[in-house]
Amino acid sequence: MLLIARSLILAVLLCLAFVFALVLCIIRPMHRDNVHVLAKIFASVAPILGIKVITRHVQPDVINQQNIYLGNHQNNFDLFTQTSAVPKSTVSLGKKSLAWMPLFGQIYWLTGNILIDRKNRSSAFDTMAKTVKKMQEKLLSVWIFPEGTRSRGRGLLPFKVGAFHTAIAAQVPVVPVLASCQKHIKLNNWNNGVVIVEMMAPIATEGLDKTDAKPFALEVHRVMAERLVQLNEEANQLMAKPAAQDKV
Repeated sequence: MLLIARSLILAVLLCLAFVFALVLCIIRPMHRDNVHVLAKIFASVAPILGIKVITRHVQPDVINQQNIYLGNHQNNFDLFTQTSAVPKSTVSLGKKSLAWMPLFGQIYWLTGNILIDRKNRSSAFDTMAKTVKKMQEKLLSVWIFPEGTRSRGRGLLPFKVGAFHTAIAAQVPVVPVLASCQKHIKLNNWNNGVVIVEMMAPIATEGLDKTDAKPFALEVHRVMAERLVQLNEEANQLMAKPAAQDKV
């Protein structure tokens, strides 16, 4: 019964969100803050799904500068959890195939996000160059999932180096944004626990060049993987507290 009720509510809310997004994109297509506005709308759905999201930002001066944000991509619930941390003046980098998804793909593009053809290496590097130019011209930050695919509970997957080439070319910091494990979230669970979304301190790219991209990616992966283990442990402890209190 809960699964049916949640599914219906979610369907209605998503339809309303898409209608609003379409109107927003028609009024101000490609606006620098469109993604931020829609991200906040999707993040507000988390409590309806039984998810308590704890969002931790770094200092305001960090999110007010240009960055490459690096998120860990777990599953479709990222749409309702990681979106809570998306700052203003930020667009995301997504695969080109998204453009063919009815309605969602067109809104994704009109919102101002950037599409990349990962299967075409030459095209991908060209898009990265255009991304750097767009960041510089419009003073934008870019949100990228460096794993390139959903991890689906397998931890932090190896990173592709495109995000790091972009950050180095633009000479902007990378800012890791981690969401604790979401693999147990189910629509038929009344309480889907706690997800901690944490924006870590920026990691500078000053002085690096394209030859440093791969070792830089490995180092950032190490830092993020270590922190993800800690966040998972903290989230599990927070989820266990209500259960322990019920037994008292």
